[in-house]
Amino acid sequence: MSTYQNIKRKKEFKPNKDWLQIKTVDMHTGGEPLRVIIEGFPELKGSSVLEYRRYCKAHYDHLRTALMFEPRGHADMYGCILTPPNDTEGDFGVVFLHNEGYSTMCGHAIIALTTLTIEMKWINVKEGDNEVKIDAPCGRITSYAHVKNGKTTGVRFHCVPSFVVGLDRVIETPDVGKITYDLAYGGAFYAYVDMDKNNFNFDLSKDSYQALIRKGMAIKKAVMQQNQEILHPFEEDLSFLYGTIFTGGPHDDSNDSRNVCIFADGEVDRCPTGSGVSGRMAIHKMRNELEVGETMRIESITDAVFVGSVVQEVDYGPFKGVIPQVEGTAHITGMHTFVIDPKDPMKNGFILR
Repeated sequence: MSTYQNIKRKKEFKPNKDWLQIKTVDMHTGGEPLRVIIEGFPELKGSSVLEYRRYCKAHYDHLRTALMFEPRGHADMYGCILTPPNDTEGDFGVVFLHNEGYSTMCGHAIIALTTLTIEMKWINVKEGDNEVKIDAPCGRITSYAHVKNGKTTGVRFHCVPSFVVGLDRVIETPDVGKITYDLAYGGAFYAYVDMDKNNFNFDLSKDSYQALIRKGMAIKKAVMQQNQEILHPFEEDLSFLYGTIFTGGPHDDSNDSRNVCIFADGEVDRCPTGSGVSGRMAIHKMRNELEVGETMRIESITDAVFVGSVVQEVDYGPFKGVIPQVEGTAHITGMHTFVIDPKDPMKNGFILR
């Protein structure tokens, strides 16, 4: 029998018994990847999503890097681990993973996971709206998958209370100069930088990809160093700046605005950033630029679009906040079984930029 005939006949590889096998479903929302870990990850101990996240960081961070970093992933990979919910009212919990560590909220993941919930029939699926309650590190997210003829046509979610810390703050940065920015929270804290209020020599197109990373990270570091107000009113684990979001005019006139988010360790969000759109809803409401029920179409660097709106106004600790709604779509790209050979010198991954 020829080698090629053997290739056609022998198509299954059986890993050694001491190799770890981790199964995932890979997805994207507006081009932003999501690697959903569904089997093989060691059990996380705890009684809440925040405790599961702490346990993962303390005991299995090498598996985060193995699945997010090269050669299995890349510098902009994003993933999540599904956990039990915080209480019996929730459907499941989620721990978010990226190149720097563990985020507090991820809207594109919520949209993708809600879509996957329908596709996998993890709940009893019905025509019309299907409610899914997901416990994220920042709190419970309620999402709604609209199903027509058994398929998801779109997802919208209500984020946790989102609020503005300050508008039109000014900082001096060694790399970018004087910057005007807004500081707001939408499940994570962001510095929002309006292109029209700042004199930049780059734009929000793909051609400016590297400049956006450099400037976004410089602004993030400067805000972190000079701002002592990045404090969540109820949870210390949520009190850190996640990224910089550049905002500007849309490239498509049918949209209202454009977002480019630089988060974690220089990752560029391919989608409009669900938590970032949530924070923007709080900003626009505070500026009296958006009323309850009005919508904004916000595009990303890939021209993907999320629709944002304000569902209601709320008091949240010392802040006047809002409950934002964010709408988008997600798609499955593949199913994988990753193996980790204990003898592989690069088993824990690496990143080259």
